[in-house]
Amino acid sequence: MTNETTTLTDKIIALEKDALDKWFKGDTSGYLTIWSQKSFSYFDSFKAKRVDSYADIKDFVLANVEGKLFADTYDFVTPRVQTSSDMAILTYQLFAKTTLNDMRYNCIEVYQREGDNWRVVHSTWSVIQPMDMAFDRSKPLV
Repeated sequence: MTNETTTLTDKIIALEKDALDKWFKGDTSGYLTIWSQKSFSYFDSFKAKRVDSYADIKDFVLANVEGKLFADTYDFVTPRVQTSSDMAILTYQLFAKTTLNDMRYNCIEVYQREGDNWRVVHSTWSVIQPMDMAFDRSKPLV
C-alpha cells in the first residue's frame, strides 16, 4: 500500500467515523455533510425502494432519525477501503444498541472525489441476518 493510499484510507474512515459519532448522538449533520448533493443513492433495509436523491434522503433522515437515535457506543468492525484515483469504497460492519433498534448492518459507502472533498455517492445499509430461504439440498447452491 502506498503512502497516498494509506492517507486516503485513513481519511475515508475518519469521515465515516465522524459522521457515526454524531449520528449516535442524535445529530444527522455528519452524514448530511458527507452525502453528495450532486449525485446520491441509498439502499436501506427498511425501505422497499432505492432512494435516488440527496433531497429525498435528507427529508427521510430529518423526519425519522434527527434527534431520535442515540447509542452510548458502537462497534465499527473490519473496515476496508478500496481506492482508485477518484473513487473509494468503504465496507464495514456496524453494531450498536440504540434507542430505536439494535443495529447489525453490513455497510457499503461509495465515495467519490468532488473537487477537494470526498462525498458519498452511494450508500447501502443491509441488516445482517441468516438467509430465510430453504434450499433444495438435491441441487447445487451455485
